[in-house]
Amino acid sequence: MSEQDGPGESFLSIFLGLRKRLARTIARIVRPADVDDIVQETFLRCYRASGRSQVRHPRAFMITTARNLALNHIDLADNRLVAGVDSFDDAAVPLYREAGEPSPEVQERFLHLCRAVRALPVQCRRAFVLKKIYGLSRKEIADYMGLTESTVQKHIARGMVMCAEYMERLEESAATSAPAAHAATPVKAKAQP
Repeated sequence: MSEQDGPGESFLSIFLGLRKRLARTIARIVRPADVDDIVQETFLRCYRASGRSQVRHPRAFMITTARNLALNHIDLADNRLVAGVDSFDDAAVPLYREAGEPSPEVQERFLHLCRAVRALPVQCRRAFVLKKIYGLSRKEIADYMGLTESTVQKHIARGMVMCAEYMERLEESAATSAPAAHAATPVKAKAQP
């Protein structure tokens, strides 16, 4: 930093020069909608830090800060997702009937659920099936798959969310196409005896 420039001006010019690179770095980690917020937070954190102490390598400091903020953002989102999944009540979703043959609607719903599970990424699908179908604990799944329990929990949570979204999309498409199909079906007159 030169003596003519104040610490804020020099830091701002460095930040403006790195802004696109910071955004690219962050975009590799988080959703596109979160990139601008994290870039702004990076500037604020780095600016505050430069006011408290001398930053020897401001470019590297900004890039590292941006990366760490993006990773923290992902961790917070995962924790919120896991908390939501842990409070999910499996009993609220009836997958079978107590007695007799399942109705055609239940069979169709089960078929859609199987397709949703098949569409999951491989590791996610394995963890999900081992937990939800075979009833293994997270520790047992982690040992079997060679993963950490935290990773297993994330795979299971992701699987639940993706399956729920898949089923919702099916229900929405069925709801939008049902009135059109019903309107196009001709009504037959009842035969007179």
